[in-house]
Formats: sequence, structure tokens, C-alpha cells
Amino acid sequence: MSTLKISNLSKTYPNGVKALDNVTLELENGMFGLLGPNGAGKSSLMRTLATLQEADSGSAFLDEIDILNQPAETRKVLGYLPQEFGVYPRITAQQLLTHIAVLKGITNKKERKLLVDYLLDKVNLYEKRNKSVKGFSGGMKQRVGIAQALIGNPKLIIVDEPTAGLDPGERNRFYNLLADVGKDVIVILSTHIVDDVRELCTNMAIMNLGEIVYQGSPQNAIEELNSKVYQKIVSRDTLQQYAKDYKIISNKMVGGQPLIHVFSDDHPQNGFEQVTPNLEDVFFSKINTSNVLV
Repeated sequence: MSTLKISNLSKTYPNGVKALDNVTLELENGMFGLLGPNGAGKSSLMRTLATLQEADSGSAFLDEIDILNQPAETRKVLGYLPQEFGVYPRITAQQLLTHIAVLKGITNKKERKLLVDYLLDKVNLYEKRNKSVKGFSGGMKQRVGIAQALIGNPKLIIVDEPTAGLDPGERNRFYNLLADVGKDVIVILSTHIVDDVRELCTNMAIMNLGEIVYQGSPQNAIEELNSKVYQKIVSRDTLQQYAKDYKIISNKMVGGQPLIHVFSDDHPQNGFEQVTPNLEDVFFSKINTSNVLV
């Protein structure tokens, strides 16, 4: 069992943007969802943990490894699938994984081939091993990405926005693969897609404007909103007035009309009906955003 301890991690960019604001988290083996809107600081945190950028202050330890001060040691036990997983043109899946295995220090040729074949089989791409990765679908490229992240028996795997652009079938295959991987290591799933976290993660955090605004289980977060979420279909020209009168946590178009969800300790009356909260309601209530089109 590995443990990742992040304490008071802060980072401000030269343009004045405070990407990380005293971020503190403690994670153990399993799938951990990091949920937040674009620009919340998720990628900054992932890049810091992946030793791709330095923090201004704070600490991060993976077991006994000081991530901020021992980047070379960290990389030996790290798997990383960035948001944009680039591939060399005309290289096959087998060649790509073999190349990365060499870079990760697996020098024995026989051992390396066995590992690459095993990983290709694990991500269901063995039959495509001699095909050019550039011609793969988005889901297939992401599976190659997970395979390369698994090279070297990592203790920590960071996956940044993995399902963006995938069709539902590819997303489900990717979910199953991640869930399988997450049994034995720490997997951080950074995403702005609520379904990713709901489907996969037993623990999560919500990030906004560089801060952690919630940490716990998705189910506990939903239970906190029980009997406090109400919905109503309103006309578009009255939406601004509703925004002034109620705490709107989300709105989306249904049949051409806005369906608003509001947070209220008491029944707001006025045609509202109580609804069972979901993780989307949690997300918008925690980041305190009004009039978000979902």
C-alpha cells in the first residue's frame, strides 16, 4: 500500500495567476477523482506531481520519496498519461512501448519484449501491435497511453482528462481498464467530466481557482445535498431574475427552455419540485457557479 501526501502546495505563475493555493491531500491505493472546471488548477497540480514543473512552496511525498526534491527517483515509480498524448509519426504500438521501456531503464531485451507483449494484451491491442499508432482512434491511443504509463511497475499513475473526445463505447472500455489498473496503485484521474468520477472513483476532491473546495467520497457529497436541491423549467427571459432570487447551481436546456437546479435549505415553493441530488449538483454547488450551461 502506497501513500501520497501533499501539504500546502502553492504555485503562482509569472502572469500573477495563482494556480495552486495551499493544496493539501492524502491518497492511498485506488482511483482518486480530481474534479474541477477548466482553469481550476488541476493540470498545474498534475504537472507538479509529475515533476514537469516546480512549486513555489509546500511538499509532496510518495511514501519516502520527496517528489519536489527527488524528481529522478519520482519518475522511476511514476506513470503519466497527459491530456495530449503525442505519438511519433509512423511508429507502431509495439515500437512505441519498446522505446519507452528503454527510456525507463528496462535494458534486458527478452524481459522488455515480454513486458511490451503483456501490456499490449492487457489493453487489448496485441492484434494491432504492428499498426501505426497515428492511425489509431482516440480510444486506442488512450489505451496505448495507459500501457506506457504502466511500464516500470509505477506506484502512482496520473491521468489528465483521459476521456475527452472519446465516444461512449471507447469511454466504457477505458473506464474498465482504469478500474482494473486502480486496484493495485494510486491512480489520480483529473477531469472536468462528472461522469468519469461518478463511474470510477471511491474518493474525490473538487478543485476551483487553485483550491481544494471538497474532499471525500462522491456518495457522501451527494448525501450532504439531500432535501436541498429543487428544479423548475423557466422561460429564458426570466432566467436573470431567478438568478437574483435563488441560488442557481446549474441550468441546462430541456426542450428549448432552461431547467434550473437551485440550492435551498427550505422548499422555495413558486412551482419548484424537490429532486434527488447527483454529483453534478455537488460539483456546481461546491464551485459556487451560477448560470452554468451544462
